[in-house]
Amino acid sequence: MNILYFDAFAGIAGDMTVAALLDLGLPLEFLQSGLQKIGLPDNSFQLSCTKVERKGVQGSYFKVHLPDDGQHNHNHNHQHHHHRSYRDIRQMIDRSSLPERVKELSQQIFLKLAEAEAVAHQVEVDDVFFHEVGAVDSIVDIVGAAIGLDWLKVDRIYCSAIPLGGGFVETAHGRLPVPAPATALLMKGLQLHSSCGVGERVTPTGAAILAALAVPLAAMPPMKLTAVGHGAGSKDFDDCPNILRCFMGEVTTIGTDELLELACNLDDVTPELIGYTVQRLFTAGAVDVWTVAAQMKKQRPGAILTVMCKPEKQAELTAIMMKETGTLGVRVQKTGRFVQKRSIITRQTTWGNVRYKQSECSIKPEFDDCMRIAEEQNLPLRQVQKLLLEELENGQN
Repeated sequence: MNILYFDAFAGIAGDMTVAALLDLGLPLEFLQSGLQKIGLPDNSFQLSCTKVERKGVQGSYFKVHLPDDGQHNHNHNHQHHHHRSYRDIRQMIDRSSLPERVKELSQQIFLKLAEAEAVAHQVEVDDVFFHEVGAVDSIVDIVGAAIGLDWLKVDRIYCSAIPLGGGFVETAHGRLPVPAPATALLMKGLQLHSSCGVGERVTPTGAAILAALAVPLAAMPPMKLTAVGHGAGSKDFDDCPNILRCFMGEVTTIGTDELLELACNLDDVTPELIGYTVQRLFTAGAVDVWTVAAQMKKQRPGAILTVMCKPEKQAELTAIMMKETGTLGVRVQKTGRFVQKRSIITRQTTWGNVRYKQSECSIKPEFDDCMRIAEEQNLPLRQVQKLLLEELENGQN
């Protein structure tokens, strides 16, 4: 499995993402020919990728050259180009001859972007007009990122914490605070840091790519590193290299899961009710459930109930939490985990067939089987576990 980790310590933009993918090996000619399949009215744009330096770090700089503006500023001068609605862009991608996975990734990013803009400007999603990202060069950024991810055969994407930024930015809607309203909405669920200074460090396009495709992690996941790509931004900030660093790697013995974490604070629920709720949540399909003691408001002792679940279980498990505990709200955040590949094998033992859970790092008898034998033989549970492992190691089963 190929995974890509976005180390966005200085921020992320659409052009920086494409630049990093080019730095990882995506051929510029392949990107150009793929983008011609979008079917834009004017396919005469040209792409360039050059090596630049940002505060001592070398990286690739990606730029879209449009025929009507030789001095075009890629990031902040979209007002002279055609504005397009989300409906137009969605149909354009649907009708294109792009590969299906490229279409799917592109649509996921644009949908996230449209939903955030719709909330920020109080319009219907289909009627969102992308003043900042609807121009040719920014459509190229999003579809280009999808082409690159497909060409590199990326299976999973993860990202670091991203900088909040600060100050103000000039947009088609006027002078807005950084992050702009739509960008701030797209940052929900992502991890943020404030180690960088002011300036627009995360653009709407960059935030949409992460919000749509990436699982936020506090640290880079374990992997066999195969390549590192550096995508440079157009600006050169004083406080850090304006570089998006991408680590490409392989994961073989460890699988990945995308999960949701549901949590609520409880300060007026009995321990018996909490225990019953935990049982119900496990029965309904929770991956894991736990409680942590906490000091609540007005110094009341309480508990934090946390549930890990697959996204498709969110509604059912949230309903159980609310119905059984009476909580008025449940927090939700997207998270990820790494899971060792494991299998169940059955072995003949002194006490009959016993199931063993096996991974590359360990093997141990199934707890339920150990508990059954301990009860049947009237033996301490830990003695049963020890004897079953000794039989396995000595080749007696």
